[in-house]
Amino acid sequence: MSMEASELQDLSDDADYAASQQQGSASMMRSNSGKRSLPSEHDDAELIYLKDNVAIHPTQFASERISGRLKLTKQDSVLFLSWVPYKGQTSNAKLSEKVSISFLDRSLYTITAVPFTEVRSIRRHTPALGWQYVIVVLSSGLAFPPLYFYNGGVREFLAIVKQHLYLARSAEDVNVFLVNDFQSPLQRTLSSLELPSSLPVASGLYPSDGGTSNENQGRASADVGNRVSSVSQYGLRKQKSHDPTRDLSIHLLEKFSLVTKFARDTTTQLFSENNGFGSSDKRWNNQPVHSYPEKLSNIAEEKHHENPHSYPENDPFKDEEISNDVDVPADPLEFNKLSLVWGKPRQSPMGHKEFTAFLDSEGRVVESKALRERVFYGGIEHQLRREVWPFLLGYYTYDSTYAEREYLRSVKRMEYATLKQQWQSISPEQAKRFTKYRERKGLIDKDVVRTDRAFEYYEGDDNLNVNSMRDILLTYSFYNFDLGYCQGMSDYLSPILFVMEDESESFWCFVALMERLGPNFNRDQNGMHTQLFALSKLVELLDIPLHNYFKENDCLNYFFCFRWILIQFKREFEYEKTMQLWEVLWTHYLSEHLHLYVCVAILKRCRSKIMGEQMDFDTLLKFINELSGHIDLDSTIRDAEALCICAGENGAASIPPGTPPSLPLDEVMLYPLEDDVL
Repeated sequence: MSMEASELQDLSDDADYAASQQQGSASMMRSNSGKRSLPSEHDDAELIYLKDNVAIHPTQFASERISGRLKLTKQDSVLFLSWVPYKGQTSNAKLSEKVSISFLDRSLYTITAVPFTEVRSIRRHTPALGWQYVIVVLSSGLAFPPLYFYNGGVREFLAIVKQHLYLARSAEDVNVFLVNDFQSPLQRTLSSLELPSSLPVASGLYPSDGGTSNENQGRASADVGNRVSSVSQYGLRKQKSHDPTRDLSIHLLEKFSLVTKFARDTTTQLFSENNGFGSSDKRWNNQPVHSYPEKLSNIAEEKHHENPHSYPENDPFKDEEISNDVDVPADPLEFNKLSLVWGKPRQSPMGHKEFTAFLDSEGRVVESKALRERVFYGGIEHQLRREVWPFLLGYYTYDSTYAEREYLRSVKRMEYATLKQQWQSISPEQAKRFTKYRERKGLIDKDVVRTDRAFEYYEGDDNLNVNSMRDILLTYSFYNFDLGYCQGMSDYLSPILFVMEDESESFWCFVALMERLGPNFNRDQNGMHTQLFALSKLVELLDIPLHNYFKENDCLNYFFCFRWILIQFKREFEYEKTMQLWEVLWTHYLSEHLHLYVCVAILKRCRSKIMGEQMDFDTLLKFINELSGHIDLDSTIRDAEALCICAGENGAASIPPGTPPSLPLDEVMLYPLEDDVL
């Protein structure tokens, strides 16, 4: 054992853990007595450990867990980990009325004989109250979904592992255990789901400034790196230079669990009606999607005569050359005709005079749906955004009066000052004893000086707006201490502060936005996993050939769309276009999940190039990143609208209830706590 390795704390310093070793030995003997092998395993593999009722959560809902059996086997001195789901149905009776999870679906999550030579670390979560789980992180930096031990036994599991290989606790996080880490341990004490801090973005990388933070362990990131090892594993590479004219401030750590396959055929009929469409469109909602093309041609021709220039001539994806002579399956929806039929052209932005027409004499919004529809199709003039965005974000209620909103601003300004004082009053001596505060403050300080600095509002040294952003984010980390601060939040705050131009108002608008999008940054990543799952179901519904292509090329996890969803296309459009897109999404006019249809729309516009050039995951990931700055926003919104209407109730049923940005279904703990909370 090297000198460096010996400096790490060993598991034996944990009294509870040491006590569990005796239990582990007993469990091992019991397991050995019932040793057996699955067909996929070698007959001569020795069963070391077996644990029943270990579950994986495909979505953010605990009731939708998939239970199975966790096993450790050994062959030729190599330890293997396996997890196999049970064949039985979900245990939640209420859920089974709406969701049918077949064994085929569940088997897609199977973990088959992963050697520990490919494992970098194991993170444990053993709260006094709540479910225990572990996250197994591969050497590539990605991880399997959290394995929940509903009957306890995490320490026992670790004790068994320790008996067969070198397992040492990270010096930086007591809940992370490094596997066979004999060299450069300080470089491997990243937490369970953290990757190197220099990450590629659409136009390049910028160098790491050193340091990591436990605050973001297991949290999601915006920029997906290039995989260099295999289709199912990622590696990250540094780039020596970057374009200073582009905003590369995202600098996010990639922290998400690796789900190699998504289930097919998920929820149906979860929504009994679809209220977002006119009566002329409802006739399509109950028809199979595959029957639409037969009925589009005549209508599309009529629409074209009415508005022959309703779709842009310079579609950036329409005339892409395909290098390989590949027969690309036809689009089952005849996408161009679909958008022409149901996608309405964009209107001019709404101005102040038009907005006041939606208000009564006391300032109440008379027809909130009509207002949201107007914003959806035309957006808002920039000078008016400061008045309208608080409504869209939920900070103002639509039925509030001028006087009530003024009173709210006054009360919230005082409340913000109180919250801000909490961290401003921390003395240097107290800060020395407040690790969580130091970590969050350090991370925020690094991020705000890299966020949108090429934009005039934030450029230059000693910029007061940058200081305001820093204060807002640090105050939010005290307001929502469970979630704290995650890299990527500054990207959401930047346009809000630019529009509101007031620190208190920006803070409360940001709070309202995080009520819906905070789950994107959850430590267990369920918010992101649920959205990626829903995206996979929408692609399957709206373009089965494309879905099958992703399936055949091991792209069914849709991680190439990760950045799109995490920060809602902030890196794909210029600043003004991003604000236009966000205010469309915030209307929730057709769907709370229009951003997923935007993803589908972009993928469908690129389908011929993707399939024609036979892109594997590496190539697809690079291609998606390079789309940044080359996507036409107006046509994409129109495409997304058409797809949303076309999908109808079937599309709504493909998105599990509570999927962000939907508000949580109940008052459960939104942000799972760590073992070392104060």
